[in-house]
Amino acid sequence: MRLDHISYVASHDQISDVVNRIGSQIGTAFIDGGIHPKFGTRNFTAPLLNNQYIEVVCPLDHPATDSTPFGRAVKKKAEEGGGWLTWVFSSNNLDLVEVKFGRSATEGSRIKPDGTELKWKQIGVNEIIGSGELPFFIQWHGGNHPSQDGIAVAKLMKVSIADDSKLSDSSFKNEITLGLDDIQLEWINPKDNYGFKGIVAVQLDLNGNAINLY
Repeated sequence: MRLDHISYVASHDQISDVVNRIGSQIGTAFIDGGIHPKFGTRNFTAPLLNNQYIEVVCPLDHPATDSTPFGRAVKKKAEEGGGWLTWVFSSNNLDLVEVKFGRSATEGSRIKPDGTELKWKQIGVNEIIGSGELPFFIQWHGGNHPSQDGIAVAKLMKVSIADDSKLSDSSFKNEITLGLDDIQLEWINPKDNYGFKGIVAVQLDLNGNAINLY
């Protein structure tokens, strides 16, 4: 298991401004990732070094947005003003994760504007609604991965998260910690984050310069 990507939410009206802002900060243009038809969302992605990436996602005016956990999570965050939604860990086999959750993973897919289809399955999205300090988990099908779209120049260095329990309430704390490799995890007291839990900031290294994304 390893940290795969980090998701940032914007409203449908603001997503273009957000991808331009973050893209200019990290020195990498975002790629239009297309629509998630099952979840009622759409995204743009920017590759990072080490086969990771940043996703900016927005809710659509679509029935699936309100009827699926991921759609509801994205819509809720957008209505709150947007920002970092969650971090996502990938695995080649989600069987043990499914056993711990007591349910099967949900299949997902999207077709990029160039016609390429990406497929995966994911689990743990129910738990991130209102609990942005928790990650969810994904298993990619096939060889396509968003970190291959574009030229990566920035490296993920640190994730700052407001959480007074420091993931002690997660059944996957050990797997999460091991899956970070050399990425630093900084814990912040929610009292210092206006009482809110979740990702506060992400730090990247760009040609030896620290870039902080809020």
